[in-house]
Amino acid sequence: MCGIAGLFHLSSEQAIPSEIIEGMNNSQYHRGPDAGDYFYDPGVALAHRRLSIIDLEGSPQPMMSACSRAVIVFNGEIYNFKSLRDELKAKGYQFNTNGDTETILNAYLEWGEDCVHHLRGMFAFAVWDRQNQSLFIARDRLGIKPFFYSLLSDGSFVFGSELKVLTANPLFDKSLRETTIEDYFTFGYIPEPHTIYQNAYKLPPGHRILLKRGDLAVPESQEYWDIPTTNLPSLTEEEVQAQLVERLKEAVDIRLVADVELGAFLSGGVDSSATVALMSQLQSDPVNTCSIGFDVKEFNETEFAKMVADRYQTNHRVETVSKDDFDLVDKLASLYDEPYADSSAMPTYRVCELARKHVTVALSGDGADELFAGYGRYRWHNNEEKVRSILPLPLRKAIFTPLGKYYPKLDWAPRFLRAKTSFQSMAMDTVEAYHNSMSILRKDERAKLFSKDYQQRLNGYSSLEVFRQYQDKTTQLDSMKVAQYLDLKTYLVGDILTKVDRASMAHSLEVRVPFLDHKFVEWGFAVPSEQNLVQGVGKKSLKQAMEPHLPHDVLYRKKMGFAVPLADWFRGPLKERLYDGLLSQQMRNCGYFNETQLKNLIEQHVKGIRDNSAPLWTLMMFESFMRQNKIGL
Repeated sequence: MCGIAGLFHLSSEQAIPSEIIEGMNNSQYHRGPDAGDYFYDPGVALAHRRLSIIDLEGSPQPMMSACSRAVIVFNGEIYNFKSLRDELKAKGYQFNTNGDTETILNAYLEWGEDCVHHLRGMFAFAVWDRQNQSLFIARDRLGIKPFFYSLLSDGSFVFGSELKVLTANPLFDKSLRETTIEDYFTFGYIPEPHTIYQNAYKLPPGHRILLKRGDLAVPESQEYWDIPTTNLPSLTEEEVQAQLVERLKEAVDIRLVADVELGAFLSGGVDSSATVALMSQLQSDPVNTCSIGFDVKEFNETEFAKMVADRYQTNHRVETVSKDDFDLVDKLASLYDEPYADSSAMPTYRVCELARKHVTVALSGDGADELFAGYGRYRWHNNEEKVRSILPLPLRKAIFTPLGKYYPKLDWAPRFLRAKTSFQSMAMDTVEAYHNSMSILRKDERAKLFSKDYQQRLNGYSSLEVFRQYQDKTTQLDSMKVAQYLDLKTYLVGDILTKVDRASMAHSLEVRVPFLDHKFVEWGFAVPSEQNLVQGVGKKSLKQAMEPHLPHDVLYRKKMGFAVPLADWFRGPLKERLYDGLLSQQMRNCGYFNETQLKNLIEQHVKGIRDNSAPLWTLMMFESFMRQNKIGL
């Protein structure tokens, strides 16, 4: 696990000053404190920070191929590198190291751009081909590892593992992309391929780009893999139950290869517990497990984590975090480099901090909710879709549009009475309805929050376009699979994997994700919806398969999530910070917000009229980003 960076002059062989690339690379020192080095060619500079996991003394980067034709910088792990190395050796390729980096190099020399089809793992890499004067870049299929890039004013292509690598270059343009602010206040993150900056991009998952010297612009990225959405196999319940555990166990097994101490997160939920259970069956030594607890019962899952730890006799470590652990508020803005509003980033940061005290690699259960329909919102979406399937859209609009407009927002009421979002969604098609239910601030709420001037500058743009771009690929899916596919393409990448990558790499910790093994995803996404959501129980196929391996209380208790008590914070210790930050001169002058609505959101929450904790946290993270980057002053 590492950090990569580079510069490539597209139209010249202009020398790149060492202080520029070194400054960029040093900004991501935390991603690889074990080593750092550089490679220079005319018009090219590559940089690397290394966290040693496999072949600890060998495999230095940037790495040159044995024939001196190609040079690579690589972040990630290739789990099938040993079998791939044997295949390439049989073809006559020479290997001077025992790691996976050289395997990618030789795979590129053998198969060119199609080398990505041979790689199983998580990766983001760049290969400089000295013979063809080209730079080939690629990102893994699910987007576990990040890749940021931009074209600078001098015609050079710049890339890095974090956005801060790009902003460290003095030629980087820090103008904001205004449409992403609409996206951010919808989703709480900025979806691929965009960033908060106008001229910076994220390479989407499962995409690659080939740049050649002489190009005047960066070519569009090409998709080389996607979650299969057509001609899905018809898996029976018997087939699913017979195969699920063994397929998942194989995905776990190949992620246990490391030359350093390895462990797992154990939250007490189904997904991390399943991972730990299978790890325990695959290795003779006790698994190292880590849990974070809270001193508030409704946020604390440690008793369930202990059940699993006791059953499998793991080396279990627990640390308790105070309910007033909000010291990370400002740190998060610098950690994520752009506005990011998932408050569970705080406990995630803490559990990574704990894990790194004992291990260098940790396995997680991320991806299972998206793959097997574990989120409660899938159940509500499915129920709403039953109504949408009965009534035609014009009739639904006539009935539900007025209800959605005038029904009060009853945050304090039981879930079945909080119907405003559902009424709105009934008047929409499947994709727009899921967009509405996923929104931190719905369309009508964003209209109140944004200034009239900013709304005019949006020129009709809506964050719904983020979902619409995938709509053509979902025509053969049922409504719940549509929601899962959209989450796998957006929420998983932009929120969950982003959260874990930045939080773990801040502590130089590598996290591996067996549920997101692409072969397991290809199989798992084909599990029929009626096997995943059964009588209101999500992830039923996974839970049923894990019944012989985990306690019933772990499998079938109510999903808790990795939450923090925002509502209480904003009425107590963070109340003053809320007023000072959200009503600051910077926020009032930036031109994006209606000042009256900012005050309304705060007052409604502080007085207990509404729970506005989610939009207020989203605003607080935006303010922190603006202040730290001196934007709008």
